[in-house]
Amino acid sequence: MPKQNNELEPVSKPRNQAAKLDGVVIGILTGLNQQCEPLVVYPGNPNRESTVAKSTIQFSEEDFGCEVALLFENGDPLKPMVIGRIQHPERKNSDAKEQFAEIDGERLVLSAEREIVLKCGKSSITLTRSGKIILRGNYLLSRSSGVNRIKGGSVQIN
Repeated sequence: MPKQNNELEPVSKPRNQAAKLDGVVIGILTGLNQQCEPLVVYPGNPNRESTVAKSTIQFSEEDFGCEVALLFENGDPLKPMVIGRIQHPERKNSDAKEQFAEIDGERLVLSAEREIVLKCGKSSITLTRSGKIILRGNYLLSRSSGVNRIKGGSVQIN
């Protein structure tokens, strides 16, 4: 009859299983795969190459090479999740175009160097650098409970 032991014996970890990664780890965004998922490298990565990560933010080509903050699902070093990009104020790109959206609850300001286009289905509003505003759609309605003024250097109807 085998000897009974009420104590649990420690289970040895398989060789291919890496140590758990707890807390935030700083990694580098190396690119995006064909499905636009971020590829990252980080300390403690059991792979020698970039690993696909989940992300809470979207990236573009300008972000490649940036530091990112990573967490890991259940501490699994093969399941990284990007929770944000590390900001470096001193690393501002001097040749970057000014792009911003200002939202304060009362006003929304969108700014672009050349053109702003809002699209929905077959309709669009285009604002150009030269001051031209182009409204396109299958049906255009203008209503006003006050004055509805049309003013211009010349006004052409049909």
